[in-house]
Amino acid sequence: MTRRMPVIAFMLGLCLLPALASAQPVRIGSKQFTESVILGEIARLSARDAGVDAVHRRELGGTSILWKALQQGDIDAYPEYTGTLTQELLKNVPANADIATLRAKLKPLGIGITDSLGFDNTYAIGMRDDEAARLGITRISDLRLHPTLRFGFSNEFMDRGDGWPGLRQAYGLSQTGVSGLDHVLSYRAVASGAVDAIDLYSTDAEIPYYHLRTLLDDRHYFPRYEAVYLYRLSLQQSAPAFVTALRKLAGRIDEPAMRAMNAAVKLHGRSDTAVAADFLGTHAEPGRHGMWQRLRQRSVEHIELVAISLGLAVLLAIPLGILAARLRRLGQLVIGATGILQTVPSLAMFVFMIPLLGIGRWPAIAALFLYSLLPIVRNTHAGLVGIAPELQESAAALGLPRHVRLRRIELPLATRSILAGIKTAAVINVGTATLAALIGAGGYGQPILTGIRLDSVGLILEGAIPAAVLALLVQALFELVERWLTPRGLRLEARE
Repeated sequence: MTRRMPVIAFMLGLCLLPALASAQPVRIGSKQFTESVILGEIARLSARDAGVDAVHRRELGGTSILWKALQQGDIDAYPEYTGTLTQELLKNVPANADIATLRAKLKPLGIGITDSLGFDNTYAIGMRDDEAARLGITRISDLRLHPTLRFGFSNEFMDRGDGWPGLRQAYGLSQTGVSGLDHVLSYRAVASGAVDAIDLYSTDAEIPYYHLRTLLDDRHYFPRYEAVYLYRLSLQQSAPAFVTALRKLAGRIDEPAMRAMNAAVKLHGRSDTAVAADFLGTHAEPGRHGMWQRLRQRSVEHIELVAISLGLAVLLAIPLGILAARLRRLGQLVIGATGILQTVPSLAMFVFMIPLLGIGRWPAIAALFLYSLLPIVRNTHAGLVGIAPELQESAAALGLPRHVRLRRIELPLATRSILAGIKTAAVINVGTATLAALIGAGGYGQPILTGIRLDSVGLILEGAIPAAVLALLVQALFELVERWLTPRGLRLEARE
């Protein structure tokens, strides 16, 4: 019987695997704009009402991040648009491809697609109505007559295949004053006169609010952007009730309904969850945690990101700094390599981690770890190289082994420089970690992103002020640690 126990345990494990897999909640993602967040909440509440445990990972960033996350299995479903699929994500697909064609193209990728939710949220170009009337502009082709107009397009629109490059070519536009902006901020820019024209989503609530005129796409450049849900086909086995709930949403949301929901959130300050629940005719959960509870949660998330990444960086960077001080030529290569990492833009570094580690806190920790290396390596190297030669000669004359000299003499003398590098890395990490919310890692960046999306200064400050306070606390903490670890004689020398 004893010999059979491992075999029985193995067989039981195999039997339990499907149950364990199904116990994992379905993960729904959404992009960083209000409509996507609302659709994500509609999917989550529909899943809940169908008896399926689901979580909504909000505001994960742009199209490429969500698409990669879906393909890699970091999320199980998210709302998308047919025009984005044909123009941006799938290759060799006609611009006017119907959903049946898209379904056939997605199936080999392990991805399913629902039928249209019932509305078309196409791209458009908009101007202030009074300015468009003054210039006599009603169509996109009319923009050719005004080459000095300033355009402010969303950053994603600036680079998409169906965005500004193709639009400029299709209409022969010669404007050179074209700036990339956050989509939400572009409305403020056009309303204040900072730019003359912006890109719109046709269901945006801000169009009537800011009295904008949607220019006629007289050359039919923009394809249809039917709203759909994408989901992993494996859900048909692991969570069939969820797939059924998603499919039942097809045809239920028309354009006026979607525009009204966007307005309720963006203009009237209602929560995404309450608006989604009202649409479904279901009940919303009790309101989100209060500000202090949210602050505590975000603080824990942010401190974890900073502490783990900094701790890992210290474990690697100090030995690298010692190696750089011992072997001067190799040291230049080490410092140069860590310096190159520091020049990579923060957001790009976070995105580069997604194919390797998915989304969430671990890719964010990896990116922050790489950013922490240079200050610690450089200061460790500088602290060791800067030790007076006579002190090193005295230690060698005593006959102390090299590792003893390093541990007992050189590292204590370099302590202040090393701690200064760690302190610099920590403070930089506190600020940079706010970008981690773009890939689902939470932290203080989450209320900042939501505040930008909802045009809420209060939410922006809810993330920005604690981040600034944490940076000051980290700096003060390391100054205390520096005083504690620095030998007393060196502290007295510094005072003199």
